[in-house]
Amino acid sequence: MDFKYAFFSTMFSMLLFCFSGTRLSAELELAQTALVEVDVSWELSRKIPDTLFGLFFEEINHAGAGGIWAELVGNRGFEAGGPHTPSDIDPWSIIGDDSSIYITTDRSSCFSQNSVALRMEILCDNCPAGGVGIYNPGFWGMNIEEGKAYNLVMYVRSLESVDLTASLTCSDGLQNLASVSIQGIDLSNWTKIEMQLLAQGTCRASRLELTSMKRGVIWFDQVSLMPSDTYKGHGFRKELIYMLLELRPQFLRFPGDWLRNAFRWRETIGPWEQRPGHFGDVWNYWTDDGLGYYEFLQLAEDLGASPIWVFNAGISHHDEVDTTVIEPFVKDVLDSLEFARGSEESTWGSVRATMGHPERFPVKYVAIGNEDCGKEFYRGNYLKFYEAIREAYPDIQMISNCDGSSRPLDHPADLYDFHVYTSAANLFLMKNKFDRTSRIGPKVFVSEYAVNEPKDTGKGSLLASLAEAAFLTGLEKNSDVVQMASYAPLFVNDNDRTWNPDAIVFNSWQQYGTPSYWMQTYFRESSGSVIHPITINSSYSDALAASAITWQDAEDIFLRVKIVNFGPNAVNLTISSKGLQAGVNTAKSTVTTLTSGNLLDENSFTEPNKVVPVTNMLPDASEEMQALLAPYSFTSFDLALDQYSKLVAEM
Repeated sequence: MDFKYAFFSTMFSMLLFCFSGTRLSAELELAQTALVEVDVSWELSRKIPDTLFGLFFEEINHAGAGGIWAELVGNRGFEAGGPHTPSDIDPWSIIGDDSSIYITTDRSSCFSQNSVALRMEILCDNCPAGGVGIYNPGFWGMNIEEGKAYNLVMYVRSLESVDLTASLTCSDGLQNLASVSIQGIDLSNWTKIEMQLLAQGTCRASRLELTSMKRGVIWFDQVSLMPSDTYKGHGFRKELIYMLLELRPQFLRFPGDWLRNAFRWRETIGPWEQRPGHFGDVWNYWTDDGLGYYEFLQLAEDLGASPIWVFNAGISHHDEVDTTVIEPFVKDVLDSLEFARGSEESTWGSVRATMGHPERFPVKYVAIGNEDCGKEFYRGNYLKFYEAIREAYPDIQMISNCDGSSRPLDHPADLYDFHVYTSAANLFLMKNKFDRTSRIGPKVFVSEYAVNEPKDTGKGSLLASLAEAAFLTGLEKNSDVVQMASYAPLFVNDNDRTWNPDAIVFNSWQQYGTPSYWMQTYFRESSGSVIHPITINSSYSDALAASAITWQDAEDIFLRVKIVNFGPNAVNLTISSKGLQAGVNTAKSTVTTLTSGNLLDENSFTEPNKVVPVTNMLPDASEEMQALLAPYSFTSFDLALDQYSKLVAEM
């Protein structure tokens, strides 16, 4: 740690202590002055990679199961308790008591990879009103909304005639929202039952009930309940997809698990009923793998993003595979790429086609391992994967786990992975991290970044977002060597906060963006835009970070100057744009500011918009203009440009 960093960190901690409990106001501090000069001349401009900003999805915090994947039933195949029966069926529970119903599991399923089924024996001749049975609350309660339809699919078997009712009720079981009856069907063999339930009311904490009043034995397996209105019918929760689309991501990185219970792609494709599911031993919960490899590829396509497939390199915290026996793992990865990119006539491409997607998925990047550099067999295993993939798919860009920002890699790679989780003060200073990184050799993929120091971030603070914004302005300016970047983690179910902070918070029916989410909206136009040189002249410059780009929408071109004020003082700012080859259209120019009254302010379900960007018109926009930066703020000045024909032609 050098003196400048130590001094800045100490002073920032003191300022945070002083200001975190009070309103931040320009009137409380002596305003500073700063001159920001932007050279917009085309000769010094440079195009930013089309891929600069994207998303990293990881099955953490119930981001997928109970999150973006819209399945409402938890442990739908009764496999979460393990293959040995009788087993735990959580979160399923019984309706009734020991005198009226007996529940157990056995290995009688009709699915070879999912051998466990639930056996329900009704013991009562005069069962209580409403019957006895089982219920599933989903993931901390199902959100059932009046007027919406829910598709129920389940496999049922019974040696006797049954009188079965499937219902959606509120969590106490008293308010019935929808019901359908199943009777008069021969169920002597496993039978797939499909029906739709139309909700007659709304309850945010509902459950699915399967009940009967008739003595007998019924077996259940693979019980699924999905909203009928998922995004494009692809099984994704619409409101969460909409939040991702707002970021306009250029890539989607997924997944990244340890070896023992890793995400095994070939077990997550094909009919959902036949997927065995797996226990994620990193974050310690079960997933039925409805959100599998195919769905990840589909999600990337739906977002208009390039998929980045992160596969296990035979290395984990539990097990390491010696390089001499890595060949089956290499073959497995080649098969996964054939599934995504192979023709309809290829072995695995034909499987993709039968799932409804004859077109190839454009996988252009693969990451060989995740946080594995330095482990004994990583380099040897890496080279095996690298050579095999390069031979089969010479256009695929390969990403090493080893950081090459300070010294050259000792193995070939197209990109290298860089992760940073740190304090706000440190990440702010890291805006210059890649200034002196070699421009020769592999490019940088900052695949995981965030402020995660608890005192700085809580569950997602303004302070964290400002430091992250400063860091991203540095990535923009160094986009000749930094090719991609993504925040992590992306999602958190509020009922399973394994990791704080996160970009998007949700429960069964609500969602909101943290300040770090909203910060990223400032950068959604950056990928593929043009970066310009920018300088800050101020005695206060150590507390400022800035970048300048030109970008275009369907109608106009804008010069965007983004400035982070990471200090307690307001700033009287002058922005001077040199080399501007067009006039400024004040009628279309805007200023957008992200700030709040307290450094540690957060959004929440009760105040989802406490810390969000506020956009106003900028009537004084001009080639040289003055503005006031609020203390602890992130501001974007978007100057609409008239008749910038040369730039239009070049962009």
